[in-house]
Amino acid sequence: MGKTSSFGYNGCMGSPERTLAKLLRGTSDANITFDDLRRLLLRLGFDERTRGSHHVYRRTGVAQRINLQRDGKDAKPYQVRQVRRMIVANRLADEIDG
Repeated sequence: MGKTSSFGYNGCMGSPERTLAKLLRGTSDANITFDDLRRLLLRLGFDERTRGSHHVYRRTGVAQRINLQRDGKDAKPYQVRQVRRMIVANRLADEIDG
């Protein structure tokens, strides 16, 4: 098993860097897990508010709110596309250290 980081994930799960690379490629929108997408948004500095099954993410300086819901273990593909567009539009991809 991988070492657990202060972020609460270990080497067995996708790192935010790998999730970002997969997200930006745009070839696997249906294969990104909810937990990996959540970890990526938190790593990018978004605040999370959960109400029922809705996880809403906001960040100072980003006008768009992101609303995610689980689809089993995965994120919903249309929500993955929304996150990609938001990351590209706000040039947030460079904020993650590889």
